[in-house]
Amino acid sequence: MGEQTSAEQQQADPAVRDRSRRRRPRRRASVTGVIGELLITAGIIAMLYVAWQLWIGDFIYGAQRNAAGAELSEQWAQQAPPIIPEPSASPEDDAEEDATEDVEIPVLPEPADTEIFGVMHIPRFGDDYAVEMAGGTSRAGTLDPIGIGHYPGSPMPGETGNFAVAAHRTTYGKPFNRIADLQVGDAIVVEVEEGWYTYRFRTLEYVTPTEVDVLAAVPQVPNAEANGKYITMTSCSPMYSLAERIVAYGVFESFTPRDAGEPAALTEGVSA
Repeated sequence: MGEQTSAEQQQADPAVRDRSRRRRPRRRASVTGVIGELLITAGIIAMLYVAWQLWIGDFIYGAQRNAAGAELSEQWAQQAPPIIPEPSASPEDDAEEDATEDVEIPVLPEPADTEIFGVMHIPRFGDDYAVEMAGGTSRAGTLDPIGIGHYPGSPMPGETGNFAVAAHRTTYGKPFNRIADLQVGDAIVVEVEEGWYTYRFRTLEYVTPTEVDVLAAVPQVPNAEANGKYITMTSCSPMYSLAERIVAYGVFESFTPRDAGEPAALTEGVSA
């Protein structure tokens, strides 16, 4: 047979092939390439963080907020004495007594910063909506870890004047995410250990962050003396922006003592 060529010898001899591979120069990673890979990795991490904050985390935080509020409601219910209806002569007597009985409306002391005092229920936001309320409106103390914050110095629920609260519209469970969906007459129920304060939604307004008159005793009427009981709910607007504030106003309707059982406003069936 004829002599083998150099290429054929390399294919036939493994040692020759190995030496040939070792002689090939290795590609070196450039500084630009390393920086590019780091930026891509950082971008992926940033997108994952945004996804967590805006969707995944919000879902988890929202469920935790509602669970905590429901647990507090259940705790109050278990502490309350059982409801024992009193016998009466006739249904007409019951109706007359209900119509004439005056219910004393308790006024709670103002809570300390981050002190939980109540649970907000809004049937329009779902029958499982139950978010704890605490003193103060700082992000670190109240809004992020708890939910809904009470403006220091404003009246408490059931008190004459403007009971003012704030909460996130996005992130950290977004308790006021659907504030723009409220319709006239919707129930806004504030539960405390003593019972339930029912307010009725009236109107929405958009203001700049500097328009603090929304927190006046009579909302948007500074220096006026309050002759009614109001609730003001504030949050950021538009979504994912601090440019404005969305403000929801309501008026007080009634107080239901705990020994009278849950008010009808809690089960009005509005969940969409």
